[in-house]
Amino acid sequence: MPWLSTPSHLRWLEAEGDRLLEFSRAARHPAGGFAWLDVAGRPQLDRPVELWITCRMTHVFALGHLMGRPGCGSLADHGVHALQKRFRDPEYSGWYASVDASGPVSRDKTAYEHAFVVLAASSAVAAGVTGASALLDEALDVLLNRFWDDDKGLVVEQWDESFSTLDDYRGVNANMHTVEALLSAADVRGDRSLVDRALTIVTHVVHDFARSNKWRLPEHFDRDWNFLPDYNVDAPAHPFRPFGATIGHWLEWARLTLHLRAALGDDEAPSWLLDDARNLFDAAVREGWAVDGTEGFVYTVDWEGQPVVRERMHWAAAEATATAAALWSVTGESMYEDWYQRWWDSIATSFLDRELGSWWHELDPQNRPSGVIWNGKPDSYHILQATLIPRLPLSPMLATALRQGMLA
Repeated sequence: MPWLSTPSHLRWLEAEGDRLLEFSRAARHPAGGFAWLDVAGRPQLDRPVELWITCRMTHVFALGHLMGRPGCGSLADHGVHALQKRFRDPEYSGWYASVDASGPVSRDKTAYEHAFVVLAASSAVAAGVTGASALLDEALDVLLNRFWDDDKGLVVEQWDESFSTLDDYRGVNANMHTVEALLSAADVRGDRSLVDRALTIVTHVVHDFARSNKWRLPEHFDRDWNFLPDYNVDAPAHPFRPFGATIGHWLEWARLTLHLRAALGDDEAPSWLLDDARNLFDAAVREGWAVDGTEGFVYTVDWEGQPVVRERMHWAAAEATATAAALWSVTGESMYEDWYQRWWDSIATSFLDRELGSWWHELDPQNRPSGVIWNGKPDSYHILQATLIPRLPLSPMLATALRQGMLA
């Protein structure tokens, strides 16, 4: 019997989500925002506080509040306050990527983090957090007026503090999270134009870049969107910009493509959205899963599909289950449910840390806890979503679906 249709499995997902929320509560930083957690869940208060972690955890606790988990609402409020005050640049607008007790650690403004501000604010609006609506208005204004490139239909990557000098690098990762942010904001604002922008990004990245490169999604480009195949060849294990193609992103793009398809509706969604999601999924399985003889998704492959960095990332495993669930809900095909079961079985025996809590964020090629790319357990964004996506429709996005009582 398919797990995805059994109440007992849905109860297991709910219990796992509650376990993750409980572990994550310790991330509340007394000075504002959310701290990096070590492997035992202890906040690293001497480290700079990262904008992307604060945004992700604000989103997570907004979801927890919408699920009726006591205490999550005050944590979401704590996150919104940090985004309004501690991270915000009152002079030039936008948000700093990291801060410490002295102020900004890095003054550049990056699309990746700003997309997460939109996501956090959107989820907080759905959760009814005070001040979230104004935060979302400002975040959308910055994202669309500073980072959106009308000519290309994609977001640029990085400005200096005053938004006067634009870096030449262009990246797909920031555009991926922009799609998620735009779809989430579209739900809470009822703004169809945001869905149209998401479609423009997916058309470029998935239907052009990935499809024309045998589904090995190019990640790094120059200012004119010319592919840079050797980018970071000397830093292949970079946590955000690794050399080669990132397997987990193929799965994440496939899932977001399905969310977009659902948001557009059957009458307006291009037929290629489902076809491309299938192709990305198939490529991730073919070139990423257990390709070195051991269960797990390798981190990256080269442009011939050969493994480069063989460490296993927790977020890739989480995205695999979520994408398999999404494809099963759309197609009803048993192969996706089969993969879903297999990957949760693998996660249960490798990533789940029953002793210290949460999931190991990285495993080595033999599926032992590792720290080549990530140390500690800094956030629960991907893994909490993996417990929710099988229990929710593909549209609206998570926070709005929870607000509307759609959780199974």
